[in-house]
Amino acid sequence: MTRKPFGRNGFFCSDCGYESPKWMGFCSSCHSNQPLVEAPSRSHSNRKGWINPASSGLKELASISYDIGSRISSGFQELDRVLGGGIVPGSLILIAGEPGIGKSTLLLQIAHQISLTKRTITYISGEESDHQIKLRSDRLDISGENVFLLTETNVETIVEHLEASLPSLVIIDSVQTLSSSDIGLAPGSITQVRTSVLTLLEWAKARNIPLLLSGHVTKDGTIAGPRVLEHMVDAVLYLEGEPLNANRIVHSQKNRFGSTNEVAMFSMESNGLKEVVDPSQTLLANRSLDAVGSSVVPTIGGSRPLMVEIQALTSPTYGPSPKRTANGIDLSRLVMITTVLAQRSHLNLGNRDVTVNVAGGLRISDPGCDLALALAIASCSKNLPIKQGLVAIGEVGLSGELRPVSQLDRRIQEASRLGFTSCILPISAQRHKMQGLNPLFATTISMAIRLGLSNHAESRNP
Repeated sequence: MTRKPFGRNGFFCSDCGYESPKWMGFCSSCHSNQPLVEAPSRSHSNRKGWINPASSGLKELASISYDIGSRISSGFQELDRVLGGGIVPGSLILIAGEPGIGKSTLLLQIAHQISLTKRTITYISGEESDHQIKLRSDRLDISGENVFLLTETNVETIVEHLEASLPSLVIIDSVQTLSSSDIGLAPGSITQVRTSVLTLLEWAKARNIPLLLSGHVTKDGTIAGPRVLEHMVDAVLYLEGEPLNANRIVHSQKNRFGSTNEVAMFSMESNGLKEVVDPSQTLLANRSLDAVGSSVVPTIGGSRPLMVEIQALTSPTYGPSPKRTANGIDLSRLVMITTVLAQRSHLNLGNRDVTVNVAGGLRISDPGCDLALALAIASCSKNLPIKQGLVAIGEVGLSGELRPVSQLDRRIQEASRLGFTSCILPISAQRHKMQGLNPLFATTISMAIRLGLSNHAESRNP
């Protein structure tokens, strides 16, 4: 039976938010298995326009001026670096993470730090009561001066309060609880989230007031709600960490006012999140020097190098096919490296399960970590530790060759700063300065394994 749209509202996809003027069955954009949903009828309320009329019209780019020092410091140097130097007025920043990871704690601490500069902050909560927020502030030793609370979920009511107070910063916890009176759907739905954020965006851009939004992530690690939400905001930060680990990682996936893929580390303590000034030292603090299957690599986290430990473990396969398990590394990358090791270095991995972990809860996608990953797997497979004081840098190709990586000088400098003495590098890196490291050049993965593993072959049972 042919369906007709209700009025002029049309239909939309509940997964990606794609809109269609007529019912087409399923979404042609994301190819979801859920059929298109009829859009609810909108109430024709006389909503005030929050866009500044002066902002309309054509402007010559050369005639636009701005204050380079107008960024607002969050009170955390590491977070300011991830944001590109601080919070830009009028920007929308989305902080996403799993429930209980520390998003509300981080937002309340940011509000406290900015309030110390005599700025007013409006903290809007749709998940907790004002008494619950006060309990958290007491635990974090936050006085709450210049921080004003509002427990509300209706976006029209929120904008009325914001228009009356005009704070220096607005914090909303969380975006999935917002709803609009114009949309007859439950809070958290695709249309509700998109409409609510669009309303706040229009108000914030017109008033040049920054907004910090918290958002939940789904089981597959994506932000709950429409994907268009990530396109609407100016910056997307992910707060990640293991449940039983005090380390918290903040990394930027999108930033219109700075570089992406920046990383900052925090430590969750009894009185809140504390900055980790030297993440490399923290990530390697509990590393065993003579452990089998452990390698170290200087990777690049945004604009600075980070020393990371990669751990590998091989065990006999008891199923019909060997398993490959990756934590902190892309699984397809792990499969490629194990295949290269089996074909080019003749490691017997066809009947072995391979498990790889990046210590400290960090997630890396740097191709320069290929060689360190391969050394860790080879170390465990051969039951030989990697030479002490050694780091490995290089990308591994399918032919087993070692390829050069970017920002090699900064990686070498970071390894030298932490006391490492030697480094395995591709042969093309001979023109770089070693900064006190003893270079060990290799052309293939097999040659790198011979250079990297200890010569003493004491018998150890895996």
